[in-house]
Amino acid sequence: MASVFSRIINRELPAYIVAEDDFHMAILDINPVAQGHVIVFPKKEVDYLFDLDDHAYHALMGFSKKVAVRLKQQIPCKRIGVTVIGLEVPHVHVHLIPINTINDMNFSREKSVLDETLARRLINSFY
Repeated sequence: MASVFSRIINRELPAYIVAEDDFHMAILDINPVAQGHVIVFPKKEVDYLFDLDDHAYHALMGFSKKVAVRLKQQIPCKRIGVTVIGLEVPHVHVHLIPINTINDMNFSREKSVLDETLARRLINSFY
């Protein structure tokens, strides 16, 4: 069965797409750890980050960097935190999270609701 990310890639499910190229997609998390939380993933469905070949791994990280740089320009924060957990969806994905403190990366705290105004602004800024 296709992952939720593959279904988004195939436009079977809606998403707030902030960036896309031929091999990757970046979307806003609908239950963000912090406002501006973006998820970046390859279009090829691979379950585990370290199962990517070297080229695909470096391409994903390069695309993630481009998205993170642009995200930092749009969201007031000290840094864009990066994490790859990979347990919740069987499709490699990188979390990019605007942070000011280490606690802003805490996935165990209650998630917030996506700010629709921010979502539209971010989408417009990337395209």
